[in-house]
Amino acid sequence: MAISKILYIGDCGSGYAGKHLKQALDYIMEEHKTGRGKWVGSLNCQKDNAYEQMRQTKVQFGKTDQRQGYHMIISFVEGEVEAQTAFEIIGRFAKEYLGQDYEALYSVHDNTEHVHGHILFNSVSFRTGKKYRYEKGDWAKKIQPITNRLCEEYGLSTIEISEDRARPSENYREWNDFRDGKYVWSDMIKRDIDACILQAATYESFLSMLSEMGYVIKNARREEGKHLAIKPMGMTRFRRCKSLGEDYTEERIRERIQTENLSAYRSMVKEQEPKIVRCRVKRYKRAKLSGIQKKYFARLYRLGLLKKRPYSQAWKYRDEIRKMQKLQEDYLFLVRHDIKTAAGVAVIAESMTDKKKETSREKSRIYKERAKMKTLFDTAAELTGLREMEHCYQRGEGLFEKEHERYVELTKRLNKEGYSVEQLEDFKLHYKNEIVRIREQEKAVAKEKRIAERILSELRKPDTGVEMEKKQEYGKEENRKVEQSRQPVK
Repeated sequence: MAISKILYIGDCGSGYAGKHLKQALDYIMEEHKTGRGKWVGSLNCQKDNAYEQMRQTKVQFGKTDQRQGYHMIISFVEGEVEAQTAFEIIGRFAKEYLGQDYEALYSVHDNTEHVHGHILFNSVSFRTGKKYRYEKGDWAKKIQPITNRLCEEYGLSTIEISEDRARPSENYREWNDFRDGKYVWSDMIKRDIDACILQAATYESFLSMLSEMGYVIKNARREEGKHLAIKPMGMTRFRRCKSLGEDYTEERIRERIQTENLSAYRSMVKEQEPKIVRCRVKRYKRAKLSGIQKKYFARLYRLGLLKKRPYSQAWKYRDEIRKMQKLQEDYLFLVRHDIKTAAGVAVIAESMTDKKKETSREKSRIYKERAKMKTLFDTAAELTGLREMEHCYQRGEGLFEKEHERYVELTKRLNKEGYSVEQLEDFKLHYKNEIVRIREQEKAVAKEKRIAERILSELRKPDTGVEMEKKQEYGKEENRKVEQSRQPVK
């Protein structure tokens, strides 16, 4: 999915009011982020003189102070889009949203795992002299719908906009927290709450346990506030418990303490008669690891990432958790493809490139086939909308005569093509499922290719720094154990 975000750029005082705007324009044009300047474009101005033209517009209309411009960011799902496609989408968005009123500079940054685009536009219209005004709810009413429609045209995933169009959906808020490497706290908080519910006998002891874990609690009592909210160590804002799901409202937590706590479970177990339970365990042989697989498994062990840590302290180890996840991906990749040498990694990477091209061709074929049926799908949708009016006309309500004539016309058109409304609905569902399937396949191939390239890059680097030191310490410890084993027993 592609998600849009808009920020404003303020002034820096009377001395150099446009300093922040100039810095932002320079930032989005940096060559090492934009494919050596390939992914930079402009609207209603020249990209090399964008700031000067924007400043001249402000001077012309006497509006050089206060807000200098606006910065829009459109981020795409990792591995879903290439820089060239993203650049086309960003350019079309800028042209459609800003039209012929504002000078704008836009670019695409492809130096991160998440390809994303920037649009910087002047706060003053060069045509009318009026300042751009962002109204509450414009994101859901105008900005994100354009993004969704453009993504659909290019076969990319979209996000749902909540019924309350004045604010983004929960899906957007959660994804926006995770974007650019930010840590998502929801899972950690829910696990800690679940653990406290199991151990607490009362609601007060539940709150006490959360406090001992390092959580700051707000609105613990009804007279303090309406919604229970908590904040773990390392998090800057409070999180309402009810936003975690239906099982985490205050009322539901109180109910769960009565039904799920361990003391209730123990009393239930005591009432049961003891009996022998036989448990048969099917044992599997440990899989043998190749040399390169052992290397990655050993790196996980030496870095200490296999040791268990209290989950509620995970905020301390965010960087290590991300590193562990990448190493785990690399290790599972080697096992999955039974790779034993570096050359094997290169072969898989090359095959993933071919498979990516093949998947893109198949996706294009599906979209072309669906495009050929679009007229018929629209006809069927219109017929479905007229069906109730046709029923009313058949019951003798002459008010719907025009709708009846249109219904008859569309029915003849479909019969001439040899389709029924039901058949076209089945076709539409078929193409929808095919698009979902090919998108998932495309994501999987892109991920495999990315992992292969990361492993190849790592294999070309010698072990240095912390890993080398830990290797040496590990070797010294092993030598010490060997020496102790050789000493005679007194």
